[in-house]
Amino acid sequence: MVYDSDMYPVQFDVEYPEIRNRLTALVRLILVIPVFVIITLIAPQAGEGIDALYAAIGLYVAIALMILFRRKYPRWWFDWNLELSRFNARIFAYLLLLRDEYPSTDEAQAVSLDIAYPDAETQLNRFMPLIKWILAIPHYIILGFLGILVFLVTIIAWFAILIVGRYPRGLFDFSVGFARWGNRVFAYAFLMTTDRYPPFRMSP
Repeated sequence: MVYDSDMYPVQFDVEYPEIRNRLTALVRLILVIPVFVIITLIAPQAGEGIDALYAAIGLYVAIALMILFRRKYPRWWFDWNLELSRFNARIFAYLLLLRDEYPSTDEAQAVSLDIAYPDAETQLNRFMPLIKWILAIPHYIILGFLGILVFLVTIIAWFAILIVGRYPRGLFDFSVGFARWGNRVFAYAFLMTTDRYPPFRMSP
């Protein structure tokens, strides 16, 4: 994806499905278990508990050290983080009933997440990794409250899909916007692919 100067270097979107599968929506929490196990095994920070916390810290420290001391962000490491983030995004979309396709481990499907590859020497300040996670605190707080709303929205959408076979478009856009915001904050504060501060908005 080609980015212009006005675009934030992290873009996320989910295609709105007109027709929904009531049966898979009914048992979604059961169906998602296998891919959730997979993402937890290959990316422990996606899980829960103290091990997930250690894994997240390890990911952050490793990237921070490369930028701080070598001013490098190896392309292979970036590609791994990007594909892992995309897989996680597909699982997130499936769990929140945004899509009915079972999350693929390697195909984009109808969930798109694009992150611009940074030139570490010219686009990343070597000392920013030391403070990015602190600068993003306001986002954590807002996303925490929005996450509660998304949980409630998903419950409402679950009933709507079972009864009328559709995910109300306004609620769908709200959940997608929440995911977009969260992916931008994660890319800024933990993947450290950009020094541009994430916008306080759900829109593209």
